[in-house]
Amino acid sequence: MGRAFEFRKERKFKRWAKMAVQFTRLGKEIVIAVKAGGPNPETNSQLRTAIQNAKAVNMPKDRVDAAIKRASSKDQSNYEEIVYEGYAPHGVAVLVETATDNTNRTVANVRSYFNKVGGTLGKTGSLDFIFQRKAVFRFAPGETDLEELELELIDAGLEDLFVEEDEEGNDVAVIHTAFEDFGKMQKTLEDKGIELKSAKLERVTLSTTEVSEEQAADVLKLIDKLEEDDDVQAVYHNMA
Repeated sequence: MGRAFEFRKERKFKRWAKMAVQFTRLGKEIVIAVKAGGPNPETNSQLRTAIQNAKAVNMPKDRVDAAIKRASSKDQSNYEEIVYEGYAPHGVAVLVETATDNTNRTVANVRSYFNKVGGTLGKTGSLDFIFQRKAVFRFAPGETDLEELELELIDAGLEDLFVEEDEEGNDVAVIHTAFEDFGKMQKTLEDKGIELKSAKLERVTLSTTEVSEEQAADVLKLIDKLEEDDDVQAVYHNMA
């Protein structure tokens, strides 16, 4: 069938694998949200956001419903959210967000990933000068007048509004607000009828580290290993 077929097959498998990881992480987000505020998305904004994010990546409704049902069960373990901070090779800062039901397993795995590539784990808060937690909202701009919307969102805590491309090359409008303004901005966007692709608390890089292509490959080995771990929810780095 040739190399072209093999290339397409490899890309498809990678896409499926990535989707499976996304579904696992979103399932945890749903469980955490239900444990915190109950199974009704109408009265639980955290759960409403998690469901919204699941829809954005086409997570099947039956998997969403199953996660809500599982979270409501007394047998479902609580997930503890823990952040690990450290440095990859070549001085690149790496921040790892996890959700785990076994902290000993998680810290041992994360430490081993750093050690195997010559990186080091640091203390909590050691990277506060590099990463800042922000509320980040994304939506398809469509016919929206972004300049007018920008003015309308100032009172909701808008810090930045810009357009970027997603993985498929489509335009996506991105809104940044302070961590504390997440709920206020989310409600404002809902009231305006803006259908969000995602609404998340993310880490925004305040400074970057320049590396060569060879050095970047070393760092990506660590990032790939971390992202493959079931306990890891998100990985951030400041590699330019």
